[in-house]
Parts: sequence; structure tokens; C-alpha cells
Amino acid sequence: MLNYSTAPVSEFLLICFPNYQSWQHWLSLPLSLLFLLAMGANATLLITILLEASLHEPMYYLLGLLSLLDIVLCLTVIPKVLAIFWFDLRSISFSACFLQMFIMNSFLTMESCTFMVMAYDRYVAICHPLRYPSIITDQFVVRAAIFIVARNSIFSLPVPVLSSRLRYCAENIIKNCICTNLSVSKLSCDDITFNRLYQFVAGWTLLGSDLILIVLSYSFILKAVLRIKAEGATAKALSTCGSHFILILFFSTVLLVLVITNLARKRIPPDVPILLNILHHLIPPALNPIVYGVRTKEINQGIQKLLRRL
Repeated sequence: MLNYSTAPVSEFLLICFPNYQSWQHWLSLPLSLLFLLAMGANATLLITILLEASLHEPMYYLLGLLSLLDIVLCLTVIPKVLAIFWFDLRSISFSACFLQMFIMNSFLTMESCTFMVMAYDRYVAICHPLRYPSIITDQFVVRAAIFIVARNSIFSLPVPVLSSRLRYCAENIIKNCICTNLSVSKLSCDDITFNRLYQFVAGWTLLGSDLILIVLSYSFILKAVLRIKAEGATAKALSTCGSHFILILFFSTVLLVLVITNLARKRIPPDVPILLNILHHLIPPALNPIVYGVRTKEINQGIQKLLRRL
């Protein structure tokens, strides 16, 4: 029999960049600036949508939901990472670790689902413009928000629950800056095959189904746009989808790079996936409101009005 200590683990220790811990102080400055940018830009966008009457439309409500998800994701991950970098506060309680795991898993898929609903919104606006006001209503947004939260919370909840029910035998050092399922569960002395299998199947089912529906929506949009013969109408139709498409492309690309680096762990330094995981919770939230603010005339004007009031 293996000689494991069965003393219950009450807390974990997060060891960021095990091979390059000297990087931490240098990384803290750009991460802090990106965090402040993400929080400030998303807060500004939310306040603008709330106060500007012209932005009280379903499309902007969905954008506000995306900003709210970005804020929660940032607050869940980045302050703890910066606390490790600045004050060497590596410990995290058992319950806090699994709460962070749940929020990261559920809110990531909530963002993906929000992008899918936004793609449907653009599909209806371009392919069925006359029916748009009767289909995309405030009630539609409320139902969509409930669906986004319920679907992804229900399917993501088993991930931290399964991990928390494992037996953790003596070792409590997580070689990561955050409590990812794989980093935590591999410390267990139990079999974690089902744990990993569930996360893989649930994650790819949720993200994959969203991606398929997004691709279908834009396929119909492109087909409809190419049929438009009026001069300048094609460019105008595509410009309404430009910001949304850029954000989806960036979100998917960063996620794909993260997945590939995790699959190729043996061929790359272990600190690279850790850094990419942090950046994935930071760069998209920082860029989302900026892209929409720059490319969307109504939001740009709303922000300018808000700044003039101050």
C-alpha cells in the first residue's frame, strides 16, 4: 500500500511560475495596468449603457452583460495573482479555491454563450430586419440572460464538486497561479479519470455548440449580405457585425492557443500555459469594451457625453 498521509487539506499553496519565479515582479506591472484598463473600460461601458437612453436597446444590453461577465472574471482571478506577486500571499482556502474554479469554468462558457446570442441578434437584424423589433425585445434579452446563467452554471457546477470530493493526501502545492481543475485534482490520491473526462466533455459540448451556432449565424449573414445590390449597403451591413466578429475571433484564438499549449505541455516550458491562462482572463476583458467603443458610433458618443458630465 502507498504510504499517504490522509490528513485533510484545509488550504492550498499557489506557486506561480515554478521555474521562473523571478519573473513575478516584472510581470506584475503590465498585469496591473491591463487589470486597471479592463476594470475601467468595462465599468465605463456599463455606466454609459445605463445612463444613455439611446443605448437602451437589446444589442447594448447584451454588450452590458458581456462587460459584467468580464468584470467578474477579472476580479476572480487577477487580484489573487497580484497578491502572490506583490505580497507572496500564496495560500488559498479549500473553499475559496473551488469557488474560484467554479466561477472560471462557468463564466468562461457564459461569455461564449453571450457571443452566440449576440451572433443571433446580428443574424435577425440583417437577415430579417422587418421582424427584428418583434423578435429581439427586452423580454428576449431577459430570457437569454437567464438561459446563459442557468445552462452554464448547471453544467459547470459538477467540475468543482467532483474535485472537492477527492481525497487530498499530504501535498497541497498547486503549480499554478489559479485553481484550475487539472492543477488541483492531480494532487489527489484518488482516480481522477472521470473528473477530467467530465470537464473535457462538458467544456467542449458547451463551447463547441456555441461555436457551431456562431458559424452558422455568420454564414447566413454573409449569404444575405452578398445578395444586397444597393451601393454601400454591403459595407454598412458588414460594419454592424465587425466589432462582434473581431471579439469572437480574438476570444476563440486565445482559447485555441491555450488549449494547444496545454496539450503540448511536454514540448514547452510548464510556465507558458500558466501565463497564457492568466492572460486569457485579462486581455479579452480589456479589449472587448475598447473595440466596441471605438467601432460603434452610438457607444462612442455615449461615452463622450458621460465624460462631459464629469
